[in-house]
Amino acid sequence: MKRIIAGLALASAAALVTATPAQAAPADPAKALKKQYVAGHGVRFTETSRSSMDGKSTGTMKTSGVLEFGRSGIVASDVRNRSTGKNADLYASLLPSRTITVGKHVYAQGGLYSEGLPEGKKWVRYPDTGLRMSTSNQMLDVFEPKVLKMLVSHAASTKGGIYRGSVTVKELGKIYGQSVEKKIAKVKVSYLLAVNSKGLVTRVVSDWTLDFGILGASHSTTETRFTGWGAKVKVKAPPADQVADITDLGDDSAVPQDIPDGSLNSLGSIR
Repeated sequence: MKRIIAGLALASAAALVTATPAQAAPADPAKALKKQYVAGHGVRFTETSRSSMDGKSTGTMKTSGVLEFGRSGIVASDVRNRSTGKNADLYASLLPSRTITVGKHVYAQGGLYSEGLPEGKKWVRYPDTGLRMSTSNQMLDVFEPKVLKMLVSHAASTKGGIYRGSVTVKELGKIYGQSVEKKIAKVKVSYLLAVNSKGLVTRVVSDWTLDFGILGASHSTTETRFTGWGAKVKVKAPPADQVADITDLGDDSAVPQDIPDGSLNSLGSIR
C-alpha cells in the first residue's frame, strides 16, 4: 500500500509532485510461520480457556508449554495444564496434567492417567496420533497455513497487526477436512489474531456461544499467546523406567485407552 503526499508548486509553469517512500506491506503470517520451521527451534505458549453456562462460570483451564519444530512443522511438544473454578476437580481427574509428544509416542500423567500404574511408573505411553497440542482448547490452529489465511481474509477490521472477524464452524470444518453436525454448522466463532512486525502470531482469541434452548447457553473464550519464536528447543521423552505402555495395562485398568483431542474439538465434530 502506498501513501503519497503530493505537493503542488508553480515553477516555470510546471507542477512539482513529491511522493514519500512506500510503506512496507504487512507480513504474510503463513509465510512467516513457514520460515520458523527450523529443526531444534520452536516457540512457547500460554493459554487460558474460560467457559460459562447462562452467564455463570463453569471453570477455567490454564495451559502452557513449548513446541519444537522440524522442517515441515511441529515435531514435539511438552504441555501442562491445570484447572480452576467450579469444575476444577472434575477436569483434573479426567485430563492429564502434562503430556509430552516426541518421536512416535505421546506420554501422559496426572488424573486418571496416573491411576493404578505399576510401582515406579509415572507416565503412560500412547501411539502418536499426530495432534501435538492435545490438551489445548484453542479451536483456531494457527499452525495450519490455511487457517491463518482464512483469519486474515475474513477479517472485518485490520489495525496495527490485529485482525478481527468471525468464521462459522462449517467453514472451520472445511479447512480441517472434517464433517460438522448441522446443528452447530452455523455457529459463529469470533476471533482476534495479533501478529508482530515479522508476521508471527503473538496472540489468538476465539469466542463462541452455543444455545441449547431451554437448557441454556454455553459460552467459551480461549486466548492463546506465543512468545520466544525461534528459541532453541529440545523436548525429551520421560525416563524409560518411569513409563508404562498402554498396551501393557490390563483391560480392567482405570487408565483411559486414549488421550482426548480437546484441541479444535470444543464443538463436537471438529478434529
